[in-house]
Amino acid sequence: MTSAVHKDPAESPQKRSFRQQMHLAREDAIVSAVNRLLAEKGFDAMTVDEVAAEVGIAKASLYKHFSSKEDLAAAAMVRVMDRARAFLDSLESQPGRAPIEQLRAVARWTMEVQLAGEMPSLPSENSSLRASLTTNKAYVDGLMDVSERLGQWITQAQADGSLNTQLPPIAVLYTLFARACDPVLGFLKGSGQHSNDEIIEMVLSTCFDGLKSR
Repeated sequence: MTSAVHKDPAESPQKRSFRQQMHLAREDAIVSAVNRLLAEKGFDAMTVDEVAAEVGIAKASLYKHFSSKEDLAAAAMVRVMDRARAFLDSLESQPGRAPIEQLRAVARWTMEVQLAGEMPSLPSENSSLRASLTTNKAYVDGLMDVSERLGQWITQAQADGSLNTQLPPIAVLYTLFARACDPVLGFLKGSGQHSNDEIIEMVLSTCFDGLKSR
């Protein structure tokens, strides 16, 4: 079970004691460090010792906030999921955008986050983190919310003819999710031949326009 990273919006900072504010600030620093390490190394390679060293605290102090490595990683995954939901909120506040453009915007955002080194690497199929995430209500609720909203845009894009109707919506959804951990981004960035914007445009083209010559 993750520590109480999510703050009650009804609880203003002025109502928190200095100790509570310091506790939350340290917890935020821990999650930020975990996020960076997960993006750089992945869950399997990351260690709790590295997280503690990154934050500058003793491992015993870290365990006062999070009880396990899985707990740490889950908190980082929940944070990214919350960022994704906030981004979807911003898109939905802009009327008049076509569903296909909404989907392209989401794919662009996930790649921007990954190229910025802020996207935690997804764990392998047999990872203990996957099992932990399936019982993490905040993560599951966030994933269901994001999936439902993207699914609506996919259905609408197929209905207006801007998306291939022969593709199962679930396949399109998973393709969009895959952009968050696409190794092509790292390969292209590592070549040093393209800017981040150029890389994103190339991958967006292969994702939405395909490889077939027009």
